[in-house]
Amino acid sequence: MTHPFDLTGKVAVVTGSSRGIGKASAELLAQLGAKVVVSSRKADACEEVAAGIRKAGGDAHVIACNISRKPEVEALIDGTVKHYGPIDILVCNAAVNPYYGPLLDIADAAFDKIMGSNVKSNIWLCAKAIPAMAERGRGSVVIISSIGGLRGSTVIGAYGISKAADFALCRSLAGEWGPKGVRVNCIAPGLVKTDFAKALWEDEANLKRRTSTTPLRRIGEPHEIAGAVAYLGSDASTFMTGQTIVIDGGVTTASV
Repeated sequence: MTHPFDLTGKVAVVTGSSRGIGKASAELLAQLGAKVVVSSRKADACEEVAAGIRKAGGDAHVIACNISRKPEVEALIDGTVKHYGPIDILVCNAAVNPYYGPLLDIADAAFDKIMGSNVKSNIWLCAKAIPAMAERGRGSVVIISSIGGLRGSTVIGAYGISKAADFALCRSLAGEWGPKGVRVNCIAPGLVKTDFAKALWEDEANLKRRTSTTPLRRIGEPHEIAGAVAYLGSDASTFMTGQTIVIDGGVTTASV
């Protein structure tokens, strides 16, 4: 190891990595030496990302996966092990938010979809990947949550509930698997310029209001979250587990 962020020889799986935070994370992990599995629902979109990683000198493989389907989640982990070997870093990034509006008006199907994709799928991923990490006495799981889990919202309340659940999931898994050398941590980004959050930052009035109460006076970029993913996946963070890193430009600390 040349430095604590060196990921040479490590195997990483990043869900939802065809764009946004997942894409930036996969690219940075590969840049630091990891062999990365790029995954999302659409294989062609993943292949574009993987091709870019390979062109830059990295090692990437594509396995398409809809995280709401357990057999596909299991196939993702099994396929990674078959192609690269044991998984060292699992980044649970993929999430959905099919509903934008008052919490009490949400349809049961939409609520179930949010909780299934944003929480239950992470349990599936961890259940499939963590035991093998524990057998080797090491491994890192990074769950991309959101400051939506820390704050109330009049329009994405159900999404916030799912992200708060991810904090609890992280803490519990950290307690269960820490004795076996497996670390589990969360990252809680604020508003980041991704397609996923487009409804929030494309609204000029909302963007102006949001940035006016953010100490850095702007929203984030995907690469600004990827650095924390690399930190948590690397040996630089070997004494950290069960924690949540908030990366939001200071918005949750600001007085208004």
